[in-house]
Amino acid sequence: MYPPHLVAPMKADLVNAGFQELLTPSDVDNFMTNQEGTSLVVINSVCGCAAGTCRPGVKLALQRSELKPDSLVTVFAGVDTDAVQQMRSYIPFPPSSPAIAIFKDGEIAHFIERHHIEGRSAEMIASHLSAVFDEICAEEA
Repeated sequence: MYPPHLVAPMKADLVNAGFQELLTPSDVDNFMTNQEGTSLVVINSVCGCAAGTCRPGVKLALQRSELKPDSLVTVFAGVDTDAVQQMRSYIPFPPSSPAIAIFKDGEIAHFIERHHIEGRSAEMIASHLSAVFDEICAEEA
């Protein structure tokens, strides 16, 4: 487990961009049970690719995209361990952090694993997410 003072700025990075932190398994279950429309879930982490490309890419996509998910939530790997484990129970892919999931009406619609984040620029991640938002969020418009 990482010290809270170490991860506070990394957590704040997404919270300041409008993300709701899910800190406990109950938070995750409550969110997923009541999730309607589209939701962007970021499994945040301390690794360099989270800071260098994942978080900046997610924020850039949200700034640029006309169509956006209805809800923005985050869990933090290595910190809010139980919440992350619970969120992963809703994602039918091997554990990965950082990772980005998009849900539509409680079902996984798109998933970006760590190996699709590593080595990519924030710009590439933003472009990818914007295209996904256009496809998945457009169905609601």
